[in-house]
Amino acid sequence: MKPPQTRKTYHHGDLRQTLIAAAEAELAEKGLEAFSLRGCAKRAGVSHAAPAHHFKDADALLSALAAEGFDRLRASMTTAMAGAEGGLEEKYVASGVGYVDFACANPALFHLMFGSRRPDHERPPLSDAGSEAFAVLTGNILAMTGRDYATDPAAGEDVIAAWAMVHGLSELLIGGKLHLPADMPRQALEALISAVIRRSAPRR
Repeated sequence: MKPPQTRKTYHHGDLRQTLIAAAEAELAEKGLEAFSLRGCAKRAGVSHAAPAHHFKDADALLSALAAEGFDRLRASMTTAMAGAEGGLEEKYVASGVGYVDFACANPALFHLMFGSRRPDHERPPLSDAGSEAFAVLTGNILAMTGRDYATDPAAGEDVIAAWAMVHGLSELLIGGKLHLPADMPRQALEALISAVIRRSAPRR
């Protein structure tokens, strides 16, 4: 007598995370216009109906992917800060380098997070993840200047200047607009990025 066949199953959290990973690969390869739940399901090796257990539509999956992106962006910034030697300005610069590093390593995800209206930025977990990443920047401004973004307009100007610097630099690097040598050593590139970010450092 043959044993009964068993269908491949996923634990509750496994399928969700598998689909998010598939969504990131699908986005990087095909872009937003060709992105679909069916494509993600195929890439994940599950039935086309399986994503409905966790995501009502493609935009819900993209929202989950964007939330993970903000978690990884925050981790890139805080990890860079933890490895920085020196005072508050060095940590500020390091957080900016972490921002740029993340953007350049994940251009499709970066553009989903900041350039697409498909993710729902008003609802958790995406709203929470975005706020936590943003808090790294506002926390640095507060530590360096004593100005609180929540109450001080001058802090708002500092935050805009800092964010515009690292975000704009990221876009220029992703787009290849700076015309840097293709074989530029990593150390030299990081030194250049750091020097540019330092120009936006706020003063008391």
